[in-house]
Amino acid sequence: MEEITYRLVRSNRKSLALEISRDSEVIVRAPKWVAQSSIEGFVRKHEAWINRKLEARRDRVTIHSELTEEELAALTQRAEEIIPGRVAHFGEVMGLWPTAVKITRTRSRFGSCNSKDKLFFSCRLMLYPAEAVDYVVVHELAHILHKNHGSEFWNTVETYLPDYRQRKHMLRT
Repeated sequence: MEEITYRLVRSNRKSLALEISRDSEVIVRAPKWVAQSSIEGFVRKHEAWINRKLEARRDRVTIHSELTEEELAALTQRAEEIIPGRVAHFGEVMGLWPTAVKITRTRSRFGSCNSKDKLFFSCRLMLYPAEAVDYVVVHELAHILHKNHGSEFWNTVETYLPDYRQRKHMLRT
């Protein structure tokens, strides 16, 4: 069994937590008072979860990093043809209109909504099924109403996509 290397961050928090960073670093967040032996036990207990997350991160990096300039250009063009129409469709259904829609080449996220209700979508979304694209569109439109991921936000998403969990899962596989 290979030992898991991690970075320990101690603070005035109340519980232990694990995080896998974007660059696949394992971070353990711990209260200042917790013994090192307890932290190591916590990491061992969650070893399977850590390894699953690290593997998923490696897979996602592979999918999103090995694209040529030509492939990215083609994905961008396709996204520019498809996504604004999907935003218009769901925007009409939801009664929500963004101030702008932009296509990016972002690797770290499929979509975002800024404070001025401008929506951004990664061209890499074109690597996924249309159902997953629609999920991201509805997700970002819902952020026009709710600037967080609270229960009201998820209720809004579910109102328009009752199967959003399955669609969301498509982005992880």
